Amino acid sequence: MEQQAPRRPTRERILDAAHELMRTLGLARATTKEIAKAADCSEAALYKHFSSKEDLFVRVLQERLPRLGPALHRLVDAPGERTVEENLTEVATLACQFYAESFPIAASLYAETKLKARHEDSMRQLGTGPHMPIEALDAYLRAERDAGRIAADADTFAAASLLLGACAQRAFAYDATVGKRPPRPVDAFAAGLARTLLAGISR
Repeated sequence: MEQQAPRRPTRERILDAAHELMRTLGLARATTKEIAKAADCSEAALYKHFSSKEDLFVRVLQERLPRLGPALHRLVDAPGERTVEENLTEVATLACQFYAESFPIAASLYAETKLKARHEDSMRQLGTGPHMPIEALDAYLRAERDAGRIAADADTFAAASLLLGACAQRAFAYDATVGKRPPRPVDAFAAGLARTLLAGISR
């Protein structure tokens, strides 16, 4: 008799179901009831693992999407291990992938003003939000500035905003360019972005 594969832990099933429904339906329409149903568990079981849908959304971003946050924190903790250009290229690559996957999930928020306001309040209470990657990249660039690897008068916050903003814009505008001209591959886009940005803040 063939043995059945062991059932995956409830928390993992909930994260997988939330990721899929948030990606296909959008954050606004992916209710905890639908997520629990897709994960084959009760809503009560869902709330044993996650305090709210916003908490679940944050965990999906952290555990199911490209790991932008950990890469930024690693750079903040240990600047100077590679060239600044290599580090910025890595960040830009991950950011492009992260925004490309997170935009379809969060886009529905912008269609409902009250829901967006409630979501932003929850993000503040959880101590997270879309500003966090910019602040982390700013902290890394300040460390590199203190080490003398970029210009002493470099505006690190502006540089961080430019790099991550360009990555977000690429994800937002990607579909609109398809069919008009071949989009640049992510690795080529990230390398060119890092090189161009660094030219403006180099010593």
